[in-house]
Amino acid sequence: MVKLSEAEWKVMDLLWEEAPRTIMQITNHFRETTGWTKHTVMTFLRRMEEKGAVHYEEGERARQYYPDIEKDEAAFQETEEFLDKVFHGRLGLMLNTMVERKALSGEEISELYEILKKAEEESL
Repeated sequence: MVKLSEAEWKVMDLLWEEAPRTIMQITNHFRETTGWTKHTVMTFLRRMEEKGAVHYEEGERARQYYPDIEKDEAAFQETEEFLDKVFHGRLGLMLNTMVERKALSGEEISELYEILKKAEEESL
């Protein structure tokens, strides 16, 4: 299991969107919104390499970074950890909390109905 920090998720989202990317491409993408410097990005990428989240190949002029984990797998792991930590692994408890807080829009409720209907059909 690869545990990603919030900043590492941002980098991974960028790499999942399009890979490979160089350190400078990543830095330029985030410079205005985060203030990250080249050295900050290099630190993130080094840590992410150590975790097994990314790898690089030597390009003509710069290292080319690629994701080593799939987005859906990383999201599933993160979701499972969150559910275990906050709701003792109980999805129903989380949804009930969202309903009680009126935190779901009509569109989200419709989407949940469709997801549950599909899950029910697939389990038959």
